[in-house]
Amino acid sequence: MNLRARAAKTICRVVDAGLTLDAALVQSLHGVERAADRGFIKELCFGTLRWFDQLEFLLARYLDRPLKQRDGDIGMLILVGLYQLHHLGTPPHAAISETVEATVELDKAWAKPLVNAVLRRSQREYQQSKPEPDRHPGAHYSHPAWLLDRIRSDWPEQWQTILEANNKRPPQHLRVNLLRSARDSYLEELERTGIRAQPLDLTPCGFHVTEPVDVNDLPGFGDGYVSVQDAGAQLAAGLLDLQPGHLVLDACAAPGGKTAHIRETQPQIAGITALDADEKRLTLLRDTLSRLALDATVIRADAAKTDTWWDGRPFDRILLDAPCSATGVIRRHPDIKRLKLPEQVPALQASQAELLAALWPLLKPGGRLLYSTCSVVRDENDRVIETFLGNHPSARAEAIQAGWGIAAEYGLQLLPGMDDTDGFYYAVLTKAS
Repeated sequence: MNLRARAAKTICRVVDAGLTLDAALVQSLHGVERAADRGFIKELCFGTLRWFDQLEFLLARYLDRPLKQRDGDIGMLILVGLYQLHHLGTPPHAAISETVEATVELDKAWAKPLVNAVLRRSQREYQQSKPEPDRHPGAHYSHPAWLLDRIRSDWPEQWQTILEANNKRPPQHLRVNLLRSARDSYLEELERTGIRAQPLDLTPCGFHVTEPVDVNDLPGFGDGYVSVQDAGAQLAAGLLDLQPGHLVLDACAAPGGKTAHIRETQPQIAGITALDADEKRLTLLRDTLSRLALDATVIRADAAKTDTWWDGRPFDRILLDAPCSATGVIRRHPDIKRLKLPEQVPALQASQAELLAALWPLLKPGGRLLYSTCSVVRDENDRVIETFLGNHPSARAEAIQAGWGIAAEYGLQLLPGMDDTDGFYYAVLTKAS
């Protein structure tokens, strides 16, 4: 079994078939028993997709003529080799020889000389071949042109920082379940087990580990003492200002991290309804709640079609974590660069507006709706809120008093890498009493 061939096939499933990387890896890791082998395949896939635009630029320079369409897997294999040489730090002899041998598992042994020649040429000429930031920004920053242009337009002072953050490995952030343990006590337990960790300043329950660990190695993970959640996502529960007796709706809840955090933050709420239209993702939500021993009313439904699921009781608090372009979490999901297209943004914007309009009547007078996305695209954030406020006189955008983020017109924006978080947008809307 050649691990590089498996990685090349996985990347083909993402780039050519449009699968998410997570879904493609389920197929590729089937039958791979050794944890080290599974980890290496993941590393090759995540890294190659992270640097795809740059590696593709290099490949075009080294090929005398383009590969035929039916040989796209050989192209992906060469990208895997280039990633090892120029970003992973694999010893050149191993990166080249093992990548060349992978052609056999792809049933294309004829490509051995080609793969060998391209990788050896890159080894010699890489410094002269690298894309320049002014002449080839898409390749230099390894982002598709449309996305680079959108980020540069929306964030003219921060765009380079955002792109660079998107290409970094994400930190492993976790959340202590304060119903089970104080954060300091849990960090002491980690220290006793030899896991180094530091508390996060943004939240009272968050911390990050210095070196990523398997969650099953975390003390008490199976018993609900700790969960994986980016620090930026941990801010949502606090922004809801939860009080005892509140009835809460998490409108797009799966896989359940925010639902669980709401329960942990204020255990005396009257109840929480967690909605999602995807049954597979709801399974993850139910598993999360079960592990943490938390309860919620879980419903499979389209949140916008309120007549199919709402029982008529108004909510004190609504969290709308709206479907979006996910451009704030690229460092965790580099396949977003391949799967998201510019024409999808207007459709997402329309869906976000539809959800807001549908859920607003379900909020009590005096209640609070938290609108959030993991996007850095202004059209999905401030522009959605602006349109909504113009159409709903009972709605008001409350200023968020916080020591984090960049103040937008109606909300706060965390950019990728800011305070070491992913990119998130939050806007608090209150309903006139």
